[in-house]
Amino acid sequence: MRMSGARMLVESLLRERVDTIFGIPGGAIINVYDELHKYEDRINVFLFRHEQGATHAADGFARSTGKPGVVIVTSGPGATNTVTAITTAFMDSSPLVIITGQVPTSMIGTDAFQEADVTGITMPITKANYLVSDVKELPLIIKEAFHVATTGRPGPVLIDLPKDVQINEEEYEYPEHFEMPNYRPRVKGHPRQIKKAIELMNNSKRPLIIAGGGVNISNAMGLLNTFMDKFGIPAVNTLMGCGLNPRNEKLYYGGIGMHGSVYGNYAVMRSDLIIALGTRFSDRILGDPNKFAPDAKIIHVDIDPAEIGKNMRVDVPIVGDVKRVLAEFLEAEISADFSEWIEELQKVKAENPLKYEMGEYIKPQYVIELVDKYFPDDTVVVADVGQNQMWVAQFYRFRHPRTFLSSGGLGTMGFALPAGIGAKIGNPNREVVVVAGDGGFQMNIQELMTINRYRIPLKIIVLDNQSLGMVRQWQQLFFGSRYSSTILHDNPDFAEIAKVVGIRGLKIEKPEEVEPAIKELAESNEPMLINALVDPRENVLPMVPSGTPLNEVITEVPVDDTVIKKIRGGKDG
Repeated sequence: MRMSGARMLVESLLRERVDTIFGIPGGAIINVYDELHKYEDRINVFLFRHEQGATHAADGFARSTGKPGVVIVTSGPGATNTVTAITTAFMDSSPLVIITGQVPTSMIGTDAFQEADVTGITMPITKANYLVSDVKELPLIIKEAFHVATTGRPGPVLIDLPKDVQINEEEYEYPEHFEMPNYRPRVKGHPRQIKKAIELMNNSKRPLIIAGGGVNISNAMGLLNTFMDKFGIPAVNTLMGCGLNPRNEKLYYGGIGMHGSVYGNYAVMRSDLIIALGTRFSDRILGDPNKFAPDAKIIHVDIDPAEIGKNMRVDVPIVGDVKRVLAEFLEAEISADFSEWIEELQKVKAENPLKYEMGEYIKPQYVIELVDKYFPDDTVVVADVGQNQMWVAQFYRFRHPRTFLSSGGLGTMGFALPAGIGAKIGNPNREVVVVAGDGGFQMNIQELMTINRYRIPLKIIVLDNQSLGMVRQWQQLFFGSRYSSTILHDNPDFAEIAKVVGIRGLKIEKPEEVEPAIKELAESNEPMLINALVDPRENVLPMVPSGTPLNEVITEVPVDDTVIKKIRGGKDG
């Protein structure tokens, strides 16, 4: 059948089982949106208020469902507005397909109105990108884009679609089979390396699993729980690896790294064997890479060979999909007994619990604990970046895969609200809770209008400490309490803003108000926002200073009351 490029695109999206699209129209993509209007009974198009928000929403949709998120925006500023969100997805291996409008092919390079070299701009932050020059190429490009985005190590792929390509007509045939000889991700671990890994496990006395984001991405969390229970090997997780839930809770020791638990970091430093699954050994996890797990051999399983040995020495590299490799591990026999090691870790855990002290102000940790108490255990929690992110990771007990969403690698403030919208759209029958700080929340606050437009029953908690909390914490600890440009003493009342938009808003200021508010939030069937004025002096502890070994940890910091004075006095500096 003969059809326009715009229609080819929509037909191809349907072939890829796409039923949800996020974006904003514009002149250079208007033909595609015109076609989408004709398919509104088969594809839901969600209009956002900013392209960054739309792309974060697609990312939240992808992370929580495992399906690719699709974004369609216009050229120039529409395309460049997606860049931060594309980088966020790229750093955290989230599968997106971004389709951007472009000026006609004859005008490319002339500095035409709303022209930008989006393929050049996004080349370092995408797995692949395409500038379509001929409508005949479009079906194959779309097929390749979805394949590349969702296989191997997932990631964003961008298609730049000139105006004339959208308009031109050609015979349409969608390729069912195609070859990409230069793109063949290895999913099965090498048998010899698997054998070496099993030998190390059998000879180990203090093994430790580090579960990274790749465990969630490969849908391997269930197998990993089985592996832990079968062989009695304890585990910790990176920020992106939340969701471990072995039957024996004694096998789980929380997060590691800069704001990991004391006992989790202890386990790393005392282990004699690290089994690293789907982690890239980022600087936030390693601390000082020369002193990380000093007595341990390291087995590193990752589907991306470029990550193995990049940041950390490795004794047994295994290139392959975590799920496939774990299945091969489970076929082996491991006869070693690790009960003494577990008891050692239990003792350290009992002596070094995560803790905080209640007082006259609301403690953010208490808010998170109550969310854990009142919401179902399969709730998707979307954290922003900063102190709120770390409190969620520390005090919410994640028990299911793909239930903790946050910007890990890039640390993008403003991620949580739009990503939460995308997660709720992708999981309409599950609770989704957004936790944000007041700083990050204001970076994409416009998407409250998107929530109201579609009446998305998203639950939002703003931990309002009237500061850029994590930067303020660093200023207190390492810059002599010189709070330069971190005190937000002029914050609006976020609950009142929610009400103006059409969302139920509730402001709480006292500790006794927290539990009734969280309970009401959990019982609400409508979108709702809680503005929680939390203690602005509170710090995220424990903390391992950047670049230092994981056993050199800060567990106590003096309370600095000058923060209160600066907020109340309206002075920063």
